[in-house]
Amino acid sequence: MEQTFGRLIRQARKDKAYSQRELAGMLSVDFTYLSKLENDRADYAPKEDVIRALARNLDINEEELIFLAGRLPQQYEALLKQNPKEMQALFRRMQENPDWLKQSFEA
Repeated sequence: MEQTFGRLIRQARKDKAYSQRELAGMLSVDFTYLSKLENDRADYAPKEDVIRALARNLDINEEELIFLAGRLPQQYEALLKQNPKEMQALFRRMQENPDWLKQSFEA
């Protein structure tokens, strides 16, 4: 089964033995919103600060969770804007050959 943003935060919350209401309180969000996130039914990805707070409270890598939510960490936006041609080529290569990326990190 594919790992999704919602599945990951639900499992991490359960591993910490937090109820949805407890975690929602820590994040200052409504528990119904947290439920939508956990079920991958939110209308849009949460803001980066909510994702980072989730990650901190659940001991998940912040950037990994941001990417899994379908967002781009703010610190990388400038890099993309400064190097549009190179980023386009990089993304195309990753899309065409996903194994290339995995092999790049094994070396």
